[in-house]
Amino acid sequence: MRDPAIAIRYDAMTRHAENFDDVEREAARIAKELDLPPCPAILARFNQEFHAPQPNLRRLGALIVTDIGLAATMLKTVNSAFYGLAKKATSIEQALSILGLRASANLVSGLLLQRAFPASSGAAMERVWDGSMRAAGLAAAIATRLKGVDRDEAHTYVLFRDCGMLVMLRKFPQYADMMGQGAKIPGAQFTRLEDTRFRFNHARVACALARSWSLPEPLCGAILCHHDVALLDKNAAGAQPPDPKLVAFGLLAEQIAALHINQGLCPDWIGAERFVLATLGIGADDIVELAEQLLGVTA
Repeated sequence: MRDPAIAIRYDAMTRHAENFDDVEREAARIAKELDLPPCPAILARFNQEFHAPQPNLRRLGALIVTDIGLAATMLKTVNSAFYGLAKKATSIEQALSILGLRASANLVSGLLLQRAFPASSGAAMERVWDGSMRAAGLAAAIATRLKGVDRDEAHTYVLFRDCGMLVMLRKFPQYADMMGQGAKIPGAQFTRLEDTRFRFNHARVACALARSWSLPEPLCGAILCHHDVALLDKNAAGAQPPDPKLVAFGLLAEQIAALHINQGLCPDWIGAERFVLATLGIGADDIVELAEQLLGVTA
């Protein structure tokens, strides 16, 4: 049964690019000028083992347990309702075996990102984290109901998507005053304002950080394009182009989150709705149904 309030909010509101720069070329400048947190040593070693011809779960597990805090948080997360395991993992090696290597790599990356930018660093940082965690949880939940995107990858993508804001908050004290505009104007317009005022924008910064942490290239490209779907076509000839389904999932999660808290249409949704529906193979009614199913879902 469709919730009339959600259906009315959605139906009533929905009747209504620039060159893809070489981020590799500017990654060093971004890292130097914005003091990006370097790839944690434990993640670098994890990725090295992960990409080995024959990854060894025992070595990966031994690596994780060298960081007691990370190991404890990983076990707590794996055994949470988010993963819904029938049998709880009692060791890191068991958790790695249950999740699989790719999901484990995504989880480790996300946990280390949260450590690099603690929400306790300030009210603005906490607001960004709250929004990212809510959207990441929704994206993962959506991925369990729609085909074509891995749940853990969707969660990691949305978690990293706005991490450029965390970097800029830490580097530019005045950035917090500007953040409120991002909820009122399309993201592509907001990133141009960021470029004008700070010479950086959060999409490029987040992409640079994700690349420096060795996240998969299609995911990094999706981060760069997350406010401007026109960039997807301009990079279609790349060896590993951005994943459009990740971009669509992020936009969908953001819009469903807005419906849940009666915020109406997200600024990006007006221009991206057709892209999201076509990319994910869904209709407007499916969004209303998803919004109803996912009421109360958090990261």
